[in-house]
Amino acid sequence: MPANPSLRHLFFCVALGALAGCRPEPAPPLDQQLYIWQRQWQPAHEQALADSRADFSTLRVLALQAQPKAGWSRALVDLPRLKADGRSVIAVVRLDGQLPGLDLQEAGTQVALLLAEWQAAGVLLSGLEIDHDSGSARLAGYGEFLLKLRAQLPPGLKLSITALPAWLDSPHLPALLQAVDSSVLQVHAVSDPRRGLFDPAQARQWAERWGRVSVKPFYLALPAYGVALLPDSGGAPIVESETPLNRGGERRELLADPQQLSDLGRQLRTQPPAHLAGLIWFRLPLPGDRRAWSLTTLKAVARGDALASAWRVELSSQAGLYDISLVNVGNLDLPVPARVALNVESCEVADGVNGYRVQQSPQHLVFNRQSSVRIAAGGRRVLGWARCHGIDQGAWNVYP
Repeated sequence: MPANPSLRHLFFCVALGALAGCRPEPAPPLDQQLYIWQRQWQPAHEQALADSRADFSTLRVLALQAQPKAGWSRALVDLPRLKADGRSVIAVVRLDGQLPGLDLQEAGTQVALLLAEWQAAGVLLSGLEIDHDSGSARLAGYGEFLLKLRAQLPPGLKLSITALPAWLDSPHLPALLQAVDSSVLQVHAVSDPRRGLFDPAQARQWAERWGRVSVKPFYLALPAYGVALLPDSGGAPIVESETPLNRGGERRELLADPQQLSDLGRQLRTQPPAHLAGLIWFRLPLPGDRRAWSLTTLKAVARGDALASAWRVELSSQAGLYDISLVNVGNLDLPVPARVALNVESCEVADGVNGYRVQQSPQHLVFNRQSSVRIAAGGRRVLGWARCHGIDQGAWNVYP
């Protein structure tokens, strides 16, 4: 046993790391950020921003993109509303992976004009993110592009990139990461879509590997949305996301599972990979988004709240005519239930709406689902109506 008291304390801390005096400091909480990816802002952004402000520190906003043939285009961002929000903003510039090359002169000009306009509008601009799905074979050139672009940015403006797990096997990755202040590892929609949108175990493995390569802070970009796969005559599926495609055929819906993401978030908070600074959620939902989690569900997952599903049947009546509605009173978006049964008295006529058909007997109305849609947490959907002498307000059953 070492005689020196300080060495003796060190020895015990190494040997008995579970003792309270030897426990490492707890990891800081993971920062939570949010992508805004609508190409044209709407009045609904105002309420969505207000409702998200308490839970997400930073907004990463699609601002500018370059595409083959189409060239450069700006997202129609409501800059006064973005300024009024008051949060730190990172402008995202999307450079399509199918571009034949990266034109530094043109990119520098476009970025400079964008930054000048946003700063003149009073937006609290803290950084620029380049979103470019570069092939691994072109990472060396991409790194040189980023170094030269960074030299043109205003002093103090941070530069980050969206990064792909496929780059982990490239010998050029460490140098690429040295060219930027931080990186955002995208772990959704990076594999063959037929294999699914997101794999939490694979995402965790990629994050662990990224933390061993990067010596700078990095973030994980996580999904809060879904897509649909449409069949194609060539065999490869076509992906339909925010914008509906004018194509026939049965759609296979893929939706990120909130419970899986909640579990992953808990793991990352408890045992974060090296250099992981936070999580960035894709994307801010607006009312009516067909393939995005509701903001209620997104906030619950980001906070690590327990996810709960619950239905309530509500009735409104006038002169014996009842409107019958379902209300999602949990914090989890849900598909409408398969069957809803109510106790009734002497119904003359009844009918289902919004994908429900009704079965009627002297004492019961049973509404059966014919087609499935999701109802957002806190949302409401009319499932039918009936003209009855009475419906028991508390006597109903919902079957998944």
